[in-house]
Amino acid sequence: MTITINLPSATIEKLKIQAAASGKDVDTFVREAVEAKLAVAGRSFRDIMEPVHKEVAASGMSEDDVDTLVDEAVADARATRNASRKQ
Repeated sequence: MTITINLPSATIEKLKIQAAASGKDVDTFVREAVEAKLAVAGRSFRDIMEPVHKEVAASGMSEDDVDTLVDEAVADARATRNASRKQ
């Protein structure tokens, strides 16, 4: 099925950049984004995070270990985002 949507030119440019960065064409990138959105639609955050909770419990990590891991990941993501904005 083919669907046509009208997007602002700024959004199209962002799509092209993100698609290229992921090594995909725009059609594939958009299709996967829509599929990902539909996959989580209607699911609670608890349901989405359940596999993560199970893996953490099985790993034996403490709450402090998880907090540290999350804090480091957030800091890395922010640094990456800020670096990309400066380019």
